[in-house]
Amino acid sequence: MQVIYKALATGLFISYLPSKLTKFKKNTGAGFLGTLWGVLLVILFPIDQILYLVAMLLFWILAVWVCKKVQFRGYTGHDNPKIVIDEMAGYITAMAFLPHTWPYLLAAFVLFRLFDTVKLGPVKTFDKLENAFGIVFDDVTAGLLANIIIQICIIFVRRG
Repeated sequence: MQVIYKALATGLFISYLPSKLTKFKKNTGAGFLGTLWGVLLVILFPIDQILYLVAMLLFWILAVWVCKKVQFRGYTGHDNPKIVIDEMAGYITAMAFLPHTWPYLLAAFVLFRLFDTVKLGPVKTFDKLENAFGIVFDDVTAGLLANIIIQICIIFVRRG
């Protein structure tokens, strides 16, 4: 069962790739690759807003559950850099209720990565939680902040 948990948590093991190429333990680029998986998931997610919302909520539950279950031998921290299902959940959140067109996909990607890296305010609060919920919801919160910024920009462009 651990193989299945690891496959889900690591984006089908994509997060192992950067550590094979670099010697860094943190900031390996695995989060970037996990976010790319998020882009693919968003493209495959339903266009209907209610169905998207349901799928997103179910994905959050799956992500927390997987993070609770997955184990990495020799890793003692609470947020293993190999876990990227949280980046997928965050990016899915960043794209909620937005058109699935390249300008929005790109804007959400850039803003999500920025907020996930900088960890402002509520993102930092969730990041400090040393449990599966904290692992996932710091990224969900970063995604929510990215989404809010994009929604505000849409409002100003429409009014302008």
